[in-house]
Amino acid sequence: MSAGRTITSAVAKDRVISKFPQAFHPDATPYQKMNFHPKVKAACTENRTGRVGLKISKAVLVGDVAVGKTCLVNRFCHDVFDRDYKATIGVDFEVEKFSILSTPFTLQIWDTAGQERFKCIAASYYRGANIVMVAFDLSDEASLRSVPKWMDEACENAADPIKCLVGTKKDLMSPAGYIDVEFRAMALANQLGAEFWAVSSKTGENVRDFFFRAVSLAFDNALLKEVDTSATSPTKQIGNDLINVQQENTDMFERRKKKMNCCQ
Repeated sequence: MSAGRTITSAVAKDRVISKFPQAFHPDATPYQKMNFHPKVKAACTENRTGRVGLKISKAVLVGDVAVGKTCLVNRFCHDVFDRDYKATIGVDFEVEKFSILSTPFTLQIWDTAGQERFKCIAASYYRGANIVMVAFDLSDEASLRSVPKWMDEACENAADPIKCLVGTKKDLMSPAGYIDVEFRAMALANQLGAEFWAVSSKTGENVRDFFFRAVSLAFDNALLKEVDTSATSPTKQIGNDLINVQQENTDMFERRKKKMNCCQ
């Protein structure tokens, strides 16, 4: 059995990604990739993925109270929807394992509390985030106005993250009402350099597609960085260093040999 097949079999069938997921709307994303980078595809095919499969990619989910952050995570991770609202206390997290182009990749999803009194606790978990997801309620205009604040706070300590703007509770919107809020949300996403998605945790609409898109973008970035780092690493210099060390040892031996001969 090949390594790729072994990896795939260790991951749930609904967590296998073999094709690059597309954006929700082509005019509402700064990430214009239509496919995995050629270097990434080649590295996966040739099994040159380095340490990427051993790393954990970190996603933080932030936003106002009761916009549906926990429901979004539960729908994706457990395929359940609980209509009874329970406020997140501090921070919760889930771990999801993927096989992307037959390469293992782990996503850690940090679901943070929206209440002001927990903000200091939640903010400590933003550091090093690879994906920042800001959620707002499509049926609540005030939650959309809060988005820039959440995005700034979450990205402050993140490492050049993938930025996503997620409108939840799409099932509550009338077609006319949705069109209006989508227009404003897309404009804000473009302003913030984020990718916009509209989802429904109740029906599951777009939830899986959204997470697959986010984790694929993070994977492509991580592996491309790994490949480029390996390509520019000073392998020749390392070889030269080994030669120099060997030469120094040889010279030292010769000097000691001459000294011994002199003493004789």
